Amino acid sequence: MVDETRRGVRRAKIVAVVVLVLLGVGAGRTVFMRMSNAKTLETSAAEANKQYVKTATAKVGGEGQTVQLPGTLQGFVQAPLSSRASGYLKRWTKDIGSRVEKGELLAEIESPEIDQQLSQAKAAREQTAASLALARSTVERWEALRKKDVVAQQELDEKRSGFVQAQANLAAADANVERLRQLEAFKRVVAPFPGIITRRNVDVGDLIDGGSGRPLFILTQADPLRVYVNVPQAYAHLVKPGQKVSITQAELRGRVFEGKVERTAAAIDSATRTMQIEISLPNKDGALLPGAYVQASLPLAASRDLVIPTNALIFRSEGIQVASVEAGGRVKLVGVKVGRNFGNTVEVLEGLKGGEQIVLNPPDSMANGDQVTVVAATPKG
Repeated sequence: MVDETRRGVRRAKIVAVVVLVLLGVGAGRTVFMRMSNAKTLETSAAEANKQYVKTATAKVGGEGQTVQLPGTLQGFVQAPLSSRASGYLKRWTKDIGSRVEKGELLAEIESPEIDQQLSQAKAAREQTAASLALARSTVERWEALRKKDVVAQQELDEKRSGFVQAQANLAAADANVERLRQLEAFKRVVAPFPGIITRRNVDVGDLIDGGSGRPLFILTQADPLRVYVNVPQAYAHLVKPGQKVSITQAELRGRVFEGKVERTAAAIDSATRTMQIEISLPNKDGALLPGAYVQASLPLAASRDLVIPTNALIFRSEGIQVASVEAGGRVKLVGVKVGRNFGNTVEVLEGLKGGEQIVLNPPDSMANGDQVTVVAATPKG
């Protein structure tokens, strides 16, 4: 009986020890887990508090920029064709869209007044020629009489003066006849250069007033074309004659026309702060129409100043700043003065020396001394 009691007590002790050991193991595991979780949480918090940034290097120049500017196509030569002769339009031979060559007849004007004036001038010229012939023969006779001392020298001089006057009258009559003949030629309206008739303002029977300056036709030379573009002052000094230019038109998708800068105004318009340039554009196939709206792409030389991405700028009450990453990953805010904006990049005139690592897309909360971790840029595929 005593042995059984002792064995029962022994079993109880063993069970108690096992239970205590198990409880100790469980408590140790709990403590270990809590310590591990606390360390993990501390690591996660530290990781979460880190700022990861991407940077770009402030460098001189970079790639050349291309500026897109609007322009309007114009004929290389465009002229309103008027008539010097007055009368009624007898007929016209070319309508809008007609291609004509230099000297080709466009219209004829019927002008009876000019015809009558020319006939009268010719008759007056014949009268003057007859008077000249009479004056010549008279001078010859009086010179013969003067040799015989039959007439006075003064009378001979008067006859000679009459002869000279008759010569001048004939020259004036000839000039008047020639003037009317040239005016008669103006009854034929011809093309002064090859091109396209873009407008016809008259019809048969219309009264034409030679002094009004009213154009009968508008003639345009469509090959080559001119494009006039106004370049902003910031880019004016970068545009030079002979520079290549790409012209595009929204309606002609996929086509790019190559032209060149023919000349520049070499001055800034004080009203618009722009400089006008003229671009010469070949148009062999006639795809481009005068008067159309186009876009001119001007490739400009790379800037000689520092250039940084536009998304690195910070706009605050202190002015424009950038965040530069110093040694050890510390941030330093630097005030800068910017120049030309090229779209994706911007010139920096003051504030940077070059070679600085500039934070891209900096958060609004970024301040001096912040610790950041630079993330390597993803290579472009």
